[in-house]
Amino acid sequence: MKGTFPIDKFRTLDTPFYFYDTELLRKTLSTVNAEAGRHEGFVVHYAVKSNANPKILNIIREAGLGADCVSGGEIEAAIKAGFAPSGIVFAGVGKSDREIKLALDKEIFCFNVESVPELHVINELATQMGKTARVAFRINPNIGAHTHANITTGLAENKFGIAMHDMIQTIRCAEQLGNVKFIGLHFHIGSQILDMNDFTALCNRINELQEELAQAHISLEHINVGGGLGIDYQHPNHVPIPDFKSYFDTYAKHIKLRDGQKVHFELGRSITGQCGSLITRMLYVKQGTAKQFAIVDAGMTDLIRPALYHAYHRIENLCSDEPAEAYDVVGPICESSDVFAKQTELNKCHRGDLIAIRSAGAYGEIMASQYNCRPLPAGYTNEDLI
Repeated sequence: MKGTFPIDKFRTLDTPFYFYDTELLRKTLSTVNAEAGRHEGFVVHYAVKSNANPKILNIIREAGLGADCVSGGEIEAAIKAGFAPSGIVFAGVGKSDREIKLALDKEIFCFNVESVPELHVINELATQMGKTARVAFRINPNIGAHTHANITTGLAENKFGIAMHDMIQTIRCAEQLGNVKFIGLHFHIGSQILDMNDFTALCNRINELQEELAQAHISLEHINVGGGLGIDYQHPNHVPIPDFKSYFDTYAKHIKLRDGQKVHFELGRSITGQCGSLITRMLYVKQGTAKQFAIVDAGMTDLIRPALYHAYHRIENLCSDEPAEAYDVVGPICESSDVFAKQTELNKCHRGDLIAIRSAGAYGEIMASQYNCRPLPAGYTNEDLI
């Protein structure tokens, strides 16, 4: 089954472009709020890195989520979209002085700190500015998530986080500094995770660490478990909204909270992934020696995930009901890796057909580049095309 798109409107637009179904986005956000709201102390932040289109950010802010940022630019984008600084968390292994000063000036909720040197820099800059920085330490739980190696972030060999055996020592260091306030721990084990057992494993590790902290008479106000919930790339029409119930229920069942503790989530892909599609136009159908190529005007500059991760996206021909044929769907970029799919089944393609590359609302438009001096793709919502 193909998605429902305003094809007549699409024909009037220059391709490639991103199209966002805001009705689906709002339904997704409503589901997030309903399922998280069933559990006391659950707080959801939106991971801005997945999609920072201003129209998308405005809708997410209207739903009442906080913001998870990994750069100064994302903090500025979130605040411009109306997110309250008191709901912004700032992560990232390489925060610059300018970014730290920006976050201190805006008085964000919390820095997710990833190293002792970073902690000292934050304290130094906060002292200069007469501020107190709230900090949570990102602990590397050494848990391997069942996902792509490039988006697994919780293993010991990853660049992220502080080793578990350094946790108490790092907290004691923070307690000796005058302009930081330690408020909790932060974790993130990876992205596009569909196996709830991975999140259960994280809960078990957090419970172990809480026991260790209790023995050292250290209490936490906040536990940030990151995000990571995946989407169904195979079936965007049949499974447009991820299983948020199982996700939040897993944490509610397995994490052992102390009185008054809050659990923070940083969801990105699961919120915006299914609402976005990359719309491209068929340029040529080229017959090769043993296969045929569907050459479209979008490329890896517009959606890099297939080239970078060998990621799968469902592809649909919006203009043809003819019998399906097998195509390698490729773009115009001067790179052999500029391939969206190999030997994928599409309704018979013709020059000028509109093609939808689905589930592209996360890590699509935000990762676009101008390689080959190509313009960045525009982003439209269904509300724009009424």
